[in-house]
Amino acid sequence: MRRADRLFDIIEFLRRNKRVVTAQELGRELEVSVRTIYRDIADLQASRVPIEGEAGLGYVLRSGYELPPLMFTEDEIEALVFGARMVRAWGDATFTQAADAAVAKITAVLPERLSRIAETSRVTVAPGRGKGKEALNTHLTPIRRAIRDRRKLVFDYAALSDERTTRTVRPLGLAFFGPFWMLASWCELRRDFRTFRIERIVALKVSDEVFRDEPGRTMEDFLARPNEGLSPDR
Repeated sequence: MRRADRLFDIIEFLRRNKRVVTAQELGRELEVSVRTIYRDIADLQASRVPIEGEAGLGYVLRSGYELPPLMFTEDEIEALVFGARMVRAWGDATFTQAADAAVAKITAVLPERLSRIAETSRVTVAPGRGKGKEALNTHLTPIRRAIRDRRKLVFDYAALSDERTTRTVRPLGLAFFGPFWMLASWCELRRDFRTFRIERIVALKVSDEVFRDEPGRTMEDFLARPNEGLSPDR
C-alpha cells in the first residue's frame, strides 16, 4: 500500500469509528506495525489534521473535519460511477470489491451536491443474459495480477474449433468485448501474438517465471498490428 493511501485510510477509519482508536487497532486494520502508525499519526498532526490523543492511549478525529473536496465535475463523477457499475456487472468478486472501495473513497470526500449525484446516477449497466458472469470471468483475477507482475501463464485452451492445446504465454493485457473477456498475449507455442477468450481457458497456472519486455513482443507491438489480430486463437 502506498503511504499516501495509508494516511487517507487512517483518517477514514477514525472518521467512521467516532471513538478512541488505539495504534494497535489501526495497525491490525492496515497491516502495518504500531511504530508505523505512530509515525503516520505524527505526520498527520503536523499537517494540521485534527487528530487528538497520544501513543499508548489512542486517537480520535475531531468532529466536523473534512478532507478538501476533490475537484470533479458532474460528468466526471457519473463516468466514475458508470465504470464501477460496469466492473460490478462484468468483473469478478475481487475486481468488484476494488471498484466499490474506490468509489466509496471518492464519495466520502465529495461535497454534498456531487455526492448526491454519485448516489443517484441513473447511468447503469445491465448484466447480459445466458451464461453467467462467474463462468465468463473465472480466471480474471489471477490473469490481471499476472499481467501486473509480468509472470507467464500456463494453461489448457479449448479453441472454438474444440481443439485443445497447452499454452505458455506472456500475458500483455485484457480487453472486454461484452460479454467476453479477451487476453492479449505472446504465445510461445505459436511464436506470435495470440488472443484468448478467458472463459475457454482451463487448468490455469501462474508461473514463477517473470518476463521482460522484448522488441516485437510488447503490448505496444500487439496494438500496432492490424485489427484482425484481435480474433481469438483457433
